[in-house]
Amino acid sequence: MKILSFKLGGHVSFGPKVKKEEAVWDVLAIQNELQVLPSFSSSIVDGIALGFDFVEQIRKLVEAAEKSDRAESFKREFTVIEWLSPIPRTPKNIMCIGKNYDEHAKEMGAEAAPTELMVFTKSPTAIAADGQTLSIHADLSSKMDYEGELAIVIGKRGKNIPKNLAYDYVFGYTIANDITARDLQEKHKQFFLGKSLEGTCPLGPYLVTKDEIPNPQDLTVVTKVNDEVRQNGSTKDMMFSVESLVSILSQHVTLEPGDVILTGTPSGVGKGMNPPQFLKAGDTVKVSIQGIGTLVNHFE
Repeated sequence: MKILSFKLGGHVSFGPKVKKEEAVWDVLAIQNELQVLPSFSSSIVDGIALGFDFVEQIRKLVEAAEKSDRAESFKREFTVIEWLSPIPRTPKNIMCIGKNYDEHAKEMGAEAAPTELMVFTKSPTAIAADGQTLSIHADLSSKMDYEGELAIVIGKRGKNIPKNLAYDYVFGYTIANDITARDLQEKHKQFFLGKSLEGTCPLGPYLVTKDEIPNPQDLTVVTKVNDEVRQNGSTKDMMFSVESLVSILSQHVTLEPGDVILTGTPSGVGKGMNPPQFLKAGDTVKVSIQGIGTLVNHFE
């Protein structure tokens, strides 16, 4: 199931993409008007905590709408909605993995990828949406960079999760652009400020449930800047797999429904080019991952 969050006329909602249509089912409107279920969460994060029961609830709501004589009234065309991040707000900081691809580690100056997990975080206030125009933050940085990544969305609370059970705690996946102010990163000798400027963590367009992506270690990740391919990698080249990331992180941090983990970026970032090519006002960045879609943002 491909789930998206959106706003229309001041009304914030979410729902699955309508099959073969550029539209979304407004499941909150369906529940409100048809009263299909005894109860239904108005928060996508609260819903995710129910695991695949949440997916079944959404399916029941869509089936009820299709059987009603008002099915079209519950559809919201993509052309009229404001897209939101599929996870509008994470329970804690977004957890990010650094140098998880060997070639990216090398282009950043390392002789080899780290043998231990490299973790940093981004503030939840950095979250942005597909299609959103983002600031280049020229007053703070002249070295804004892109990083296309697969993002894991946690669906169940867990601590000390065994690697062989890690997928049980994954709800689904989305696309992230881990935008980074390289000069702030260098200046502060830390990642947080350079990674947390407003709008530097666009997510989307969809949250795709894990059943639609049976092997997250075999996905292409392509990033284009103004239609020029800059990154063209595969998640099979991760040093630490999805199940390893979930397991290792849970040894140190209690994972919660709605938590987002960025899995690292392939080679081809602006800083790694010769000469470096950082983002500028007027640029458009597209990050595509097979099975999920394309995350698009314009910069000004």
